[in-house]
Amino acid sequence: MSKVYSSALDETLEIGRIVDCLKGGKEGPTVVFFAGIHGNEPAGIFALKHVMRELKIQQKPIHGKVYGIAGNLSALEKNVRFSEKDLNRIWSPQKVKHIQERKEERNDDENELLELHGLLSEILENNEAPFYFIDLHTTSSETSPFIVLNDSLLNRKFASNYPLPIILGIEEYLEGALLSFINELGYVSMGYESGQHDEIGAIKNCIDFIRFTLSLTASIHLSESEFADLENLMLDSSRVSNRFYEIYYQYSIKKGNDFKMFPGFVNFQKIPKGKEVAMENRDILKTKGKRQIFMPLYQSQGSEGFYYIRSIPTFLLWVSKGLRKLKADHFLVKFPGIRWESFKKDAMLVDQRVARFMAKSIFHLLGYRARQLDKTHLIVKSRETASKNEEYTNTDWF
Repeated sequence: MSKVYSSALDETLEIGRIVDCLKGGKEGPTVVFFAGIHGNEPAGIFALKHVMRELKIQQKPIHGKVYGIAGNLSALEKNVRFSEKDLNRIWSPQKVKHIQERKEERNDDENELLELHGLLSEILENNEAPFYFIDLHTTSSETSPFIVLNDSLLNRKFASNYPLPIILGIEEYLEGALLSFINELGYVSMGYESGQHDEIGAIKNCIDFIRFTLSLTASIHLSESEFADLENLMLDSSRVSNRFYEIYYQYSIKKGNDFKMFPGFVNFQKIPKGKEVAMENRDILKTKGKRQIFMPLYQSQGSEGFYYIRSIPTFLLWVSKGLRKLKADHFLVKFPGIRWESFKKDAMLVDQRVARFMAKSIFHLLGYRARQLDKTHLIVKSRETASKNEEYTNTDWF
């Protein structure tokens, strides 16, 4: 058991890997909430404990099964983001396999991954579809609540039911995130950022979000008025319009450098050209044009200084949906400089010396996210191929 402290509540909880698990007497979905993947983000743990206890006291009928899972127990006990390696950056299939096969001693974060991976496999093997995986987080800066997800049509459709801003494209910049690992298995998976780490509002927002999710997935039944009240609470919690945004720039902190974000920046803030935003060593970083900042880093651990985002026009979302349903990506390999990189036809190798006309934005429309392999080649990977759409066709939201 591990002790987790919340400065917002001035309370300590003693928890195990499974915070709680509710099993209903009727058939239904399997909903899995992760919390505390980063150890300095305990809000999700306290929110899960509250909702699970509330459901037990109310004797609310449960359909299917609901799991509350604690992420990095050792880091949660120390109130640090991670011990040696960021647990939310080591979930690439290659890294997971390497950690599993390595014979030398593993660090605390790697041991946490192995336990979580084993539990995840057990849940998938012993429970019934449809599966939903939700990762609860908070941020180091002040923020309106938002959803972040890998860009598949399945994830988009599910997330569109929430009255919150939705951020696409983070998987292009973050390698080894837990949700990316699960998304590649084909299941609905998304992250929810409820507020600043130590704000009591972050816990409250998370409680409302969990309740709303359980109703949306039909794990519990709420009346129309109860559901509408929850929807309004979430809408009121956000000062940002509930539309889609995409990340198009990440400032990566060089290893060993001293990075400091200048005070006063908040998520989704619009910033004028020439604004000083941060300092790395002695270099001052300024905006080169009008920007909208996202997730500015106000903590000592972490390698992503900040992001820039922009809203996505609705017509582009519709164009993207149409092109993906038509499988327009299969025509790209007919162009010189582009070929399939896998037998599953879910990844392409792009030679930028030949296919100069192929901008990343074109691949984004078709459901691909790009990574720079070397100076002249991109690897682009589809988020659509793995989606288990058939498991969700009978749900009310689908």
